[in-house]
Amino acid sequence: MAGGRAAVAATDQWVDPDDGIRYPAGEVHAWERGRNETVCGLSLSRSRLTRFPHVGWPDVQPESGRHAEEVQSVCRRCRAGQGARRDDRGWTRTNPRP
Repeated sequence: MAGGRAAVAATDQWVDPDDGIRYPAGEVHAWERGRNETVCGLSLSRSRLTRFPHVGWPDVQPESGRHAEEVQSVCRRCRAGQGARRDDRGWTRTNPRP
């Protein structure tokens, strides 16, 4: 599964007051169009996840800041399944010990 082709499924949604488009919120998962499960294996219907086919997976990453305003957490297994590496940390040490 390639990293840029996945859409998003999320536990909640919010509507942008400027353009009226709904965006994902809460916990987000990667979802391949045409499938009924997320990349990490959760069933969309049983997990009560809402699909967002118009939102790409890279757009909900916190470092992108594009549609990630209301995203509270990103599924680690989906992130790994989309090509994130283990050593890609979201933090850097600012004062390393000698």
